[in-house]
Amino acid sequence: MTHPVIVAQLDAYLDGELAAPDAGELEAHLRVCPECARLEQRRRTLGAALREHLPRYEAPDTLRARVRAGLRKETTPVRAVRRGPMAWRALSVAASLAVVAVGSWQLALRRAQGEALADQVVASHLRSLMAGHLADVPSSDQHTVKPWFNGKLDFSPPVYDFAGRAFPLLGGRLDYLGGQPVAALVYGRRQHVINVFLWPTGRGRSAGSGDFTRQGYHVLHWTTPEYTYWVASDLGLAELREFTGLLQRGDSAAR
Repeated sequence: MTHPVIVAQLDAYLDGELAAPDAGELEAHLRVCPECARLEQRRRTLGAALREHLPRYEAPDTLRARVRAGLRKETTPVRAVRRGPMAWRALSVAASLAVVAVGSWQLALRRAQGEALADQVVASHLRSLMAGHLADVPSSDQHTVKPWFNGKLDFSPPVYDFAGRAFPLLGGRLDYLGGQPVAALVYGRRQHVINVFLWPTGRGRSAGSGDFTRQGYHVLHWTTPEYTYWVASDLGLAELREFTGLLQRGDSAAR
């Protein structure tokens, strides 16, 4: 099993931000601990994939122009002039346009964040399909999978088994999304694999609810008062929605 202290320090180490003595101790541990070494390699692989595949978004020229114009106005001395009705009406229109521009920018930003996170989810899903990467704790018993996360995450993910509905639990593992460690639960449907990624709501990026399709894989996303969920699979969309409905009903019954 991986060690919580190593997991906590690994991000700083990979970013070159860990103090030299601590980095030396961590490297020594990685040389003798296969599980932590595998986790380090996973995160290095994820970082390389993100740098290569994630899109970069730039602010549109119109927004840049508005920001520059606003900054110029802020540096212009205020003159005590009397404004007539037409001037105030023009200011009102300008303020309305600014509100619309900011709202549009925020909406575009949330959508961009959602798409970037969807790309990460698909990358993690694909990586899990490689031999030996599907589950750190392969088990169909929810009472085995759930306690396995103790000490590895600072939350206890809900784990359900839907074998009776032909969506059996296959296991769980630690993964890394949106700059943070997350729980990954693995389910099956015939020959298809379903990955469920979740972490507490309000931590990191959630990007609202939405559905995405990447490289033929469906990605479904929603939030509850407790958790943010991302689900990825090449299963047909109708069956995948049936599965997410089971998850949502399981959460509702647990509250």
